Amino acid sequence: MAYKRGLMLNLEDNVANALEETLPGDTIQLSLNHEIITIYVEEYIPFGFKVAVKDIHCNTPIIKYGQQIGIANRDIRKGTLVHVHNMTGARGRGDLDKKREGK
Repeated sequence: MAYKRGLMLNLEDNVANALEETLPGDTIQLSLNHEIITIYVEEYIPFGFKVAVKDIHCNTPIIKYGQQIGIANRDIRKGTLVHVHNMTGARGRGDLDKKREGK
């Protein structure tokens, strides 16, 4: 079986970048720290876009490269596209920083 390529840099990440266009039924295989992670793609993922590497529940942080980049605004299934339709950006948002500080 030919695997599609993906990029994930941290075992804490719950998303990876698709390094190739992927179609439903394709498989992405990631190798990280001697672990192999296999993702069965459920929907079209364009080149460079994020794919969930595990189920992500609503209101859970989206983690990429070991950093929180957003928050899931609905449940996201492993193998599906993670983008603006199912996550809210959290980087550089002063309103969220104030909430974290209790202001």
